[in-house]
Amino acid sequence: MTKEHGGDQPSFEERLRVAREKQGLEPKPTRSGPKADDPSLSPLGIGVRVAVDMASALLVAIAIGWGIDRLTGLHPWFLIGFVPLGVAAGVLNVWRMFAPKDGPGQKGI
Repeated sequence: MTKEHGGDQPSFEERLRVAREKQGLEPKPTRSGPKADDPSLSPLGIGVRVAVDMASALLVAIAIGWGIDRLTGLHPWFLIGFVPLGVAAGVLNVWRMFAPKDGPGQKGI
C-alpha cells in the first residue's frame, strides 16, 4: 500500500526522489533572478532590462557626481568624472547578463 491509498509507506515516486537527493542526482532549484538566456524572457523584456540597467547606473553616477560637486563647490569636475564611471558600470552590468556562464576551461579547479 502507498500513502496515496491510505497505507503508511511512502509512494514509489517519493522514495525515488529521496534516493536521488541522497545520491546528488536531484537538481537543486536555484533561481536568483531572470537571466538573458532564460527562454521565458521575450526580446522586449531583455531590451527593457538592458535599458533600465544602463539608465540606472548612469543616473546613480550623475547623482553622486552632482552631490559631491555641491558639497565641494567644484561644480563640473566630479560630475564629468562620474559620468564615464556610470557608463562603465552600466556596460559591465549588461556584460554580466549576457556573458557565457560555463564555457570550456571556466570550470572550477
